[in-house]
Amino acid sequence: MDAAPKTLELDKDAPRRSMQRLVLALGVEVWLGDCMAIAPTLQGVDAIISDPPYGMKWDTNLARFSGGDAASVKKRGSGRDYGTPIEGDDKPFDPSPWLAWEKVVLFGSNHFGARLPVGTKLIWIKRNDEAFGSFLSDAEEAWMKGGHGIYCKRDLSITGEAKTRIHPTQKPVPLMAWCMDKAKVPEGATVLDPYMGSGSTIIAAIRTGRKAIGIEKDPEHFKNAVERIKNELAQGDLFLGHNVQGQPRREADVAMGED
Repeated sequence: MDAAPKTLELDKDAPRRSMQRLVLALGVEVWLGDCMAIAPTLQGVDAIISDPPYGMKWDTNLARFSGGDAASVKKRGSGRDYGTPIEGDDKPFDPSPWLAWEKVVLFGSNHFGARLPVGTKLIWIKRNDEAFGSFLSDAEEAWMKGGHGIYCKRDLSITGEAKTRIHPTQKPVPLMAWCMDKAKVPEGATVLDPYMGSGSTIIAAIRTGRKAIGIEKDPEHFKNAVERIKNELAQGDLFLGHNVQGQPRREADVAMGED
């Protein structure tokens, strides 16, 4: 049975503590806090493009991996230990609050597909053909609202960022931009990533002339994502002139339930 979208309402059980909002540039803002409490307060969101927690209790200590073949066993222990688990990954993910939007892409849908209606599959191929079957998954799946086709994109860029990535499940920026294109998110539209993580979705929006709002609950990941986005904005006109800062950065602390 198809899952019915439900109205995203203010989570009254969410901690009533201050949440931080940063406006990094014209059309680019990020929030530190619970997306279930923040998202209902936002206006003008045109699309949800996100890589949410899958509900798989992913072990973020990547030092336990060797790379998948005998020749690389000596590399075991050289990977990064991110220290803390992914927020919300310890329980099944419920996608229904995000299905009310017209344009939606959610990664990890193979973990919660039974709670989704029929839709399009977007497949991220993470390695070359000769490496298929060598180590963990060869690809990752995203669900896109509407349609019923299957589309693939090969992007190997994250392999070269193994030592520099700032989040254990970080997605390539070109991949997130491709997802926006497949969802037909127009230039100038506002993309919300309620599980911002490393900020790849925000950067993809900046590079493609879209507005972006990111929400992240983990303070350390939020701090790292903000720094990464600031670095992107500081590059000025490298990406079609879209990542020029349009206004001074403003910072504000807001408390839910207060004027």
